[in-house]
Amino acid sequence: MHFVSTLAFSLILVSGLMHALWNLLVKQSRHKTVFIWWMFVTSASLFTALLPLLPGEFPRPDRTVLLLGAGGAFCFVLYHLFNGRAYRDGDLSLTYPLSQTAMLYVPVWGILLLGERLSLTGFCGIALVVAGVYSVQLQSLSLAELVRPFRSLNIPSVQAALIAGFVYSLGAVIDKTGVQRYSPLYFTYLLVMFMLALMTVNLSRPRYRAQIGSEWRENRSLILASGPVMMGSFLSFRYGLSLAPMSYAVLVRQVSVLVGVLIGVFFLGESCGRIRFIAALLIIAGVSLIRFG
Repeated sequence: MHFVSTLAFSLILVSGLMHALWNLLVKQSRHKTVFIWWMFVTSASLFTALLPLLPGEFPRPDRTVLLLGAGGAFCFVLYHLFNGRAYRDGDLSLTYPLSQTAMLYVPVWGILLLGERLSLTGFCGIALVVAGVYSVQLQSLSLAELVRPFRSLNIPSVQAALIAGFVYSLGAVIDKTGVQRYSPLYFTYLLVMFMLALMTVNLSRPRYRAQIGSEWRENRSLILASGPVMMGSFLSFRYGLSLAPMSYAVLVRQVSVLVGVLIGVFFLGESCGRIRFIAALLIIAGVSLIRFG
């Protein structure tokens, strides 16, 4: 029996594709934090408008579900804030690999907290995906370069990247618990609304107020396009997560890194390079093992 069904695998792959697409839209924006807030405004507005058209009534969430939604939103917003600080102030080849250390924690939490069991083939697949995601931004494949990020732990941007990875892994556990306990559709809605509320509090600071209007005027079309894409990414992932072990689902979604590389090469004119090519092969091999192992 496959640990990841065809439906779950397909949903998570779709989520990874859409995740890469909305990240591409973010890259084209001027004020990244403000643009992401506008994305959530658009996505939440569309989601809310569609709710009356859905069959059945909105199931009333109990206190535990509300706490899970709020907790997951807090973790993911914190992840974005620490990640943004790491990328803004640090060398990408140092901070990016360390921000992906969530991939190391997720299987551990899956086994210890959720009672998940990994096959040997699945574990090998996870290891390959982690290796591919870790190495995609490195400058070479030498031993010195592979350990260089861990030699810079006293740098604030590196510390921020490590915190981002750890916080994301906690959010993944909350996410999985939420979609097991409550409808993935409505849990996603709660998560989006809680994240929007937290980001609105963050953007209420004076440094962001002037940027909100200017970002809308400059990138209105990108904002309107990004909302549905992000909503599709969120929904497809959480439906897939409800059908597959967290340890596998979160790792399979890292195919978004591969899609991001392909978009950069074919649409943005970026060079692929030997390291990115090898990293892409590792991710493909790892995802294949997880699916067919």
